[in-house]
Amino acid sequence: MPESQQQPHQPPRNGDAPPEPAALVLGGARLADGRTVDVRLSGGRIEAVGTAGSLVPGPRLDLDGYLLLPAPAEPHAHCDTALTADVAGPVPCAPGDVQRRTVEAALLQLGHGATALRTHVRVGGVHGLRSLEAVLEAGRTLRGLMEVSAVAVPRVLTGTAGADGLAMLRDAVGMGAAVLGGCPDLDPDPTGHAEAVLDLAARHGCAVDLHTDGDDPARLARFAAMAGGLRPGVTIGPCGGLSRLPGTIAGRIAERLAAAGVTVVCLPQGDCAAVEHQGVRGARACACAPVRLLRAAGVRVAAGSGALRDAVNPVGRGDPLEAAFLLASRGGLRPEEAYEAVCERARAAMGLAEVRVEAGFPAELLAVRGDGLAGALSLAYSRVVVHRGRVVARTSAVREYCDSAAAVALDLPRQARPPSGGEQQ
Repeated sequence: MPESQQQPHQPPRNGDAPPEPAALVLGGARLADGRTVDVRLSGGRIEAVGTAGSLVPGPRLDLDGYLLLPAPAEPHAHCDTALTADVAGPVPCAPGDVQRRTVEAALLQLGHGATALRTHVRVGGVHGLRSLEAVLEAGRTLRGLMEVSAVAVPRVLTGTAGADGLAMLRDAVGMGAAVLGGCPDLDPDPTGHAEAVLDLAARHGCAVDLHTDGDDPARLARFAAMAGGLRPGVTIGPCGGLSRLPGTIAGRIAERLAAAGVTVVCLPQGDCAAVEHQGVRGARACACAPVRLLRAAGVRVAAGSGALRDAVNPVGRGDPLEAAFLLASRGGLRPEEAYEAVCERARAAMGLAEVRVEAGFPAELLAVRGDGLAGALSLAYSRVVVHRGRVVARTSAVREYCDSAAAVALDLPRQARPPSGGEQQ
């Protein structure tokens, strides 16, 4: 899979604009509709889509055998606490530690295909705004590779104890937090907590992304009434508690969320620490939000990864294609619907532009080895990731079998090593 005249990426210095990528043709890629095409990228956008072999000459990346898709996005990460499952004792929270973990976790998710990431960061308490500052600095370091936005998440916002959280949330807006968050379930006054976040977001024109288990129908109904019409938008998640409610009650709540325009981000791969219930964690299995019920009511449903190898999920992968795989294999969605949750719906929840493999759209793309979407979700090993028209990550897998009569007779699929000097597929 040779790549002609592509220079290695150099992260921009702080404050510098990312370099303008050179024109590049992705050759011989298969689209989800079955067509095999060439795709020319220029200026960070898709310039042209033509029949295979038609877009020449110029720098070219051969994607024969790959399925070309709009790149997924990660709407619910916790990069500041990621990769800490094996840490003995308290998790190091010095700014340098948080920045390093955030960069490493973001790059892992970029390798999986996510070219945009929203990470939720705890603010307040003994650490104040230091973790948020470190995450924002990590995002600046990653400019040109992927888009990283931060959600400021206070723990308590009501009563005397909530004064510090409110002050931190206001300061977070000035620091550059793109989204205001919170944990109503952990506040003595959950409704007051949500109201405080929504009010501050309305005054500053910020999006809202709240953590809630969603197991209290009255509370969700009140929240939907408060959130209706807020722009630029309101997201809640992971809402696993909705799946434990009777179907009729959950259905009525879903209708209210849909009417209010609230997006639900589910976490098919597991829970996250921000919705922990004191004294309850470990007493019940984590549940994914009832995606089919929500979709049937008209709720916009996106899917995220949640915990990435931390105390909540020590084996979390942070892979959007795994989230889509689980929605298809266990959530009852068709592969196309499952991928929509990690791509189109995730991008919309994050306020990002729509991506299609068509001329004029942003060049945010993921090439996965495979003939179709179902196969790609099943065996998505080799991947090529494009951000702003530039190849920013690759994962190559080589499958080999020993020489045997059985392997030859069955004509087993194989990704062989090239004879010399070539690149593994």
